[in-house]
Amino acid sequence: MNTEKNFRGQRHPDFPVAAKELLQDVQLRQNVRHATDVITAKRAHVVDEMQDWQTLRDAGSAVRQNALDHLDRYLTQFEEACIRAGGQVHWAIDAAEANRIAIELVQAHAAKEVIKIKSMTTEEIGLNDALAQVGIHAHETDLAELIIQLGKDKPSHIVAPALHKNRQQVRAIFQREMELPELGDRPEDLTEAARVFLREKFLRIPVAISGANFLVAETGGVCIVESEGNGRMCLTLPRVLIAIAGIEKVIPKFRDLEVFLQTLPRSATGERMNPYNSLWTGVYPGDGPQEFHVILLDNGRSEILGDAEARQTLKCIRCGACQNACPVYRQTGGHAYGSVYAGPIGAILTPQLDRFRQSASLPYASSLCGACYEVCPVKINIPEVLIHLRGQIVREEQETFAGKIGPWNVGMQIAASLFASGDRLALAQYLGRIGQKPFVASSGFIEHLPFQLGGWTQTRDLAPLPAQSFRQWWAQREKTAENSTHTKAGGQS
Repeated sequence: MNTEKNFRGQRHPDFPVAAKELLQDVQLRQNVRHATDVITAKRAHVVDEMQDWQTLRDAGSAVRQNALDHLDRYLTQFEEACIRAGGQVHWAIDAAEANRIAIELVQAHAAKEVIKIKSMTTEEIGLNDALAQVGIHAHETDLAELIIQLGKDKPSHIVAPALHKNRQQVRAIFQREMELPELGDRPEDLTEAARVFLREKFLRIPVAISGANFLVAETGGVCIVESEGNGRMCLTLPRVLIAIAGIEKVIPKFRDLEVFLQTLPRSATGERMNPYNSLWTGVYPGDGPQEFHVILLDNGRSEILGDAEARQTLKCIRCGACQNACPVYRQTGGHAYGSVYAGPIGAILTPQLDRFRQSASLPYASSLCGACYEVCPVKINIPEVLIHLRGQIVREEQETFAGKIGPWNVGMQIAASLFASGDRLALAQYLGRIGQKPFVASSGFIEHLPFQLGGWTQTRDLAPLPAQSFRQWWAQREKTAENSTHTKAGGQS
């Protein structure tokens, strides 16, 4: 089995292998299709209400591009503003440093437990595992993340991590982990069980850890949007708040939120507005956390920033709309990607966070249909980046001896030679017509091919080469027309 490591160093089958296995899970596919259908329909409805939707997409793209073009300036501005407001800013070059800083901050308060707001960045760096190794237990407070944590599962979607679970599966997890054998399966029953389970932790645990949807350079504030209120509880009740955010999350001005607070909820959950939009800036005596830290994480982002073609990857606002629209993700779910970031955005972000050493199969986990680009609220041209990354992977492979003599490279070199000459192409077509005869079934199609070519016919039939190529047909047509002209000319004389 082919395997590769994700950016947390964990072994995982490459995408084709993992996807093939998950395609056999009928329940998972039904859950994913149902959830993405619901979100997609809601999104379409609320987007259609916006006559200026394309203008908002352009504006959001421009704001994010400006932030990336001047990232050093805006990050410095954010740091200065955050410190003026009473916050403390830490810089982390990679996951290990970010985890070390977070652990030291928690241990400084002798805390053995923390409560957490949903954060893909903390998933990226493996914070929960790092905390557990030093005896600190992290309690996820987002309902979907709580389901994943109690079920000892992994997130499969950026916005809805437990999207692959249905109500009965969630009920079974809660019955087992919360010791509630009589728990019903109504949504009200499940949310009430989660509320009771978490409320005690909100009121008792003094340290909270969050991510950030946006960092506002102008004010030094952190913006968090969510739908359940758990984030608001984590932002206001604990004495210590630690926010961990990728350096790309910064936006220049407070007023820039006007764009994103319209496009993010519509793209992510099909809502006109997030039920909870929280902004936290510094420390206020007697109100909320009395100690506020922001950990700014690089973890490969600077290298992505240095690639002019792939830089647009960092414009992402983590809405998950590309996942809901992607025909590949809708069939396989998120676990096939072997990464915190699944779907189209994961197919371009994860390999770059890997510094192109791992997850090399992900840029090929796409049909390049363009649906992801059409729904992206900041207009990331994901198909363009996918092609760019595929080119990098091929060039790197060709630099190795194994790559040079590998079947794909040799095959492409042969194809290039054939297509460079009409005579060579005609000869290849002639030989192909002879060679295909044993494989043409009674249906008139090629249903099975040997070796690597079998990857195509495993899932579809292939039309055989026609008896006459287009070039041959055209030459015969021209010859017939010429003969007809000569005949007419002879008759007239």
